[in-house]
Amino acid sequence: MGNFLPNDLVQRLNEREGFDSEAFAAVHEQGDKVTSIRLNPFKQKEVPFSGADAVPWCDLGYYLPGRPSFTLDPLYHAGCYYVQEASSMFIAHVLETVGLKDAGARALDLCAAPGGKSTLLNSYLGEGSLLVSNEVIKSRANILLDNLGRWGSANVVVTNNDPSSFKRLPGYFDLLVVDAPCSGSGMFRKDKQAIDEWSLANVKLCSDRQKRILAESLETLITDGYLVYSTCSYSEEENEDILDWLLSQYDFESIEIPIEAAWGIERTTSRIHGAVGYRFYPHQLRGEGFFIAVLRKRTDQPTFSRKRLRPEKATVPVKELENWIEEHTSFSYFMHADELYMFPKTYLDDLQWLKQVLYIKRAGTNIGKWTGREFLPSHELACSIHVHQHIAAQDVNLEVALQYLRKEALDPQDFQGRGWCLVRYKAVNIGWVKVLPNRINNYYPKEVRIMNL
Repeated sequence: MGNFLPNDLVQRLNEREGFDSEAFAAVHEQGDKVTSIRLNPFKQKEVPFSGADAVPWCDLGYYLPGRPSFTLDPLYHAGCYYVQEASSMFIAHVLETVGLKDAGARALDLCAAPGGKSTLLNSYLGEGSLLVSNEVIKSRANILLDNLGRWGSANVVVTNNDPSSFKRLPGYFDLLVVDAPCSGSGMFRKDKQAIDEWSLANVKLCSDRQKRILAESLETLITDGYLVYSTCSYSEEENEDILDWLLSQYDFESIEIPIEAAWGIERTTSRIHGAVGYRFYPHQLRGEGFFIAVLRKRTDQPTFSRKRLRPEKATVPVKELENWIEEHTSFSYFMHADELYMFPKTYLDDLQWLKQVLYIKRAGTNIGKWTGREFLPSHELACSIHVHQHIAAQDVNLEVALQYLRKEALDPQDFQGRGWCLVRYKAVNIGWVKVLPNRINNYYPKEVRIMNL
C-alpha cells in the first residue's frame, strides 16, 4: 500500500469494520478524476455531451467520459449546467425523500460558496421557494453571486454574514444546509496539496469550528425543520461525532435516507446515539469522499414577530418592464443606487425581514439600469429564466459565440434588425448586443470575458 496518504488517517479508517484500505490507497494512487455535471432544469433538458452516464441518486446529474474545456462551451457560461462533484448531488435525493422537492420551502445554505449546493437547492426546491445563500468570506461570496446569477432564478437572496447573524431569525427556515468547512480528506484525489496540509490537529480545529457554526445557526430552523449536515472529510470527529454532539446538546432526531446497494454508499451510525449518516468513498463509487446526514428538529421553536413592514418607496418604471420580463406583475421591483432589481412578490415581506438583520449582497435578479428615460438591460437579465421570450434574439454558431464571450468585435452581417438583441447559442441566451447601422456593440461583462486561449 502506498505511503503518500497520512498514516494517522489510514490507521483510523482501518479501524472501521470492512474498510478496504488497499482499494482506498489504489484509487488515490491511480489519480483518476471523475467529471460530473448537473443540468439546470429551467434551461437545459438534454445532456449537451455525448457518452454521459446518469448519476444514480440525482436525476439531473451526469458523469462525463472525460473533462471537456468548459471555458470554451457557451452553454456553461449561460448557466445551462453546473460542474459539480457527484457525491454532493446526493442532496437531491435527500430533498425528495423528506418531501421538500417543489414544496415552496424557505431554505438557508449557510456555507454556500462557490454555489454547487445552492444551485441544486434552487432547482429542486422549485420556483415557489425562497433560498438564502450565505457565505462569510467576501471574495467567495462574489463567486457565489456570479454562479447564482448565471443560474437565472429571482427567488434567491445572497448574504455575506457570520453564522451568528442568523440567530436573529429564529424559527424561520424549513431547511438548513450546512456543508461545513472541514479538513478536506475527501478531496485528496482531486487536490494533492490537501494531503500535505492534513493533520489530526486540523481535524480537531475543524470539529470545533463545525460545532460553533451549528450552535450559532440552529435556532433559525422551524419546529420539524430539517438540518442537512455534510463534509468532505473521512474523520469521525467531523462526521459521526458531530451527530452525537448535536443529539446530546439539542432536541433533534436522526432521519434515515433510503439508499440502494448498487450505489456503493456506506450507511454508518454514530457511536453514542446511533444517528445515521452516509459515507462516500472513491473506491466504492464514482465520486469523491463525502459525508452527509439529515436531522429533524423536534423542539418547539419560538419565532420572531412577522408583522408586515412598509416597503421601501422607489420610482420604478414598471410599465416599461412588461416587454422585458415574462409575467412581470409577479415580481416587485426596487432600485439600489441606479441599479434595478426584481424579486418575487410572494416573498416581499420576507425580504424586508431579512434586510432588518442581514447584510444582503443581492436580492433577486439585477435586471439593469434606469436612466430616467431609458432602460439598459443587465447581463443577469440575459441569463434570467424570466427574461421575455419575445425580445429580439439572434442565434449564432460556436465561432461567433466565442467571439462574443471574448468580448471581441462582431460582424454586423451576423445580426439582423436594430436595437437591443439577445445573443443565443443553441437556443440559449448568452448575453446582450446592441445592433447599430454600422456596428455591433458587445455588452458581455468585461470582468468575466474569456481570455484568448
